[in-house]
Amino acid sequence: MKILITGGAGFIGSNFVRFVLSRYPGYEVVNLDSLTYAGNLENLRDLEENDRHTFVKGDICDMTLLESLRFDSIIHFAAESHVDRSILDSSPFLRTNIGGTKNLLDLAKTRGLRMLHVSTDEVYGSISEGLFTEASPLSPNSPYAASKASSDLFVRAYHETYGVDAVITRCSNNYGPFQFPEKLIPLMIINALASKPLPVYGDGRNVRDWIHVLDHCRAVDMVFHKGRAGEVYNIGGRNEQQNIDIVSRILSSVSDVTGSDIAGLNGLITYVKDRPGHDRRYAIDPSKIESELGWRPTVGFENGIAETVRWYVGNRDWWGRITSGQYMKYYDVQYGRRLS
Repeated sequence: MKILITGGAGFIGSNFVRFVLSRYPGYEVVNLDSLTYAGNLENLRDLEENDRHTFVKGDICDMTLLESLRFDSIIHFAAESHVDRSILDSSPFLRTNIGGTKNLLDLAKTRGLRMLHVSTDEVYGSISEGLFTEASPLSPNSPYAASKASSDLFVRAYHETYGVDAVITRCSNNYGPFQFPEKLIPLMIINALASKPLPVYGDGRNVRDWIHVLDHCRAVDMVFHKGRAGEVYNIGGRNEQQNIDIVSRILSSVSDVTGSDIAGLNGLITYVKDRPGHDRRYAIDPSKIESELGWRPTVGFENGIAETVRWYVGNRDWWGRITSGQYMKYYDVQYGRRLS
């Protein structure tokens, strides 16, 4: 099988590309990424000599490019995904998350392909108690979440109207290696290592369900191969944590790994004005994927956070080139070769 994986130079996408090539020796991957700020070819350095991996620099909004590519199925990670950026300017989110998804659906319809659309639990909005199920109404509270909810509805409509073999996954918050430094967990790790302030929104009591990126990859793989067309599958870690507790756990791990004084690290916590429309709590019920497909998370949160901290401590060059902006120049993106 030759799979088109969109957004395969990003955090989750690059981990999934590596997962697929490792698990399925007969599979080939066409990895399409436009290399915006969050796409980083250094995430794929270990695949440079892998002849089953073809990287294409391109935009999912470019239908001419999409039609020129040959593949048997689609797994769609590509998205503008940062809430704060969507609050500042929602235009790129409409263009990519809705328009780009529509292009891929048109290809899937025309060619009769299976397509898995990777979405987010943020489409459900906030919930004070209980859990969101796949049948819960969509109630997005940020422009980012609204764009993802819109793309989900296009996927549903293409299945219902045209019979497209499409399936949706909605995952809770991911963490792990190669996550872009603007996200909560890597930002806290990197700032702690640099003794910089650790910005925490509001009172820090916002709750998220967290899952290790490799558990997410396993779930997407299962849904792609075994999920029922037209269905939605929630992917959750059953691991609700308050943001401030996440920060405290990270600082404890940083102290263990580096020998830094924990009191000094805790003193870096800085409460800042809450973001507009900040959802208080996300919590999703993964019972459907557990019962239908037999998926369960395998990475415990305490060990996962400790491993993630060790990864960032051991890969300062990787995130250092991102924070300095040098990563954008590290590869000749036209040919996929390192610049001399």
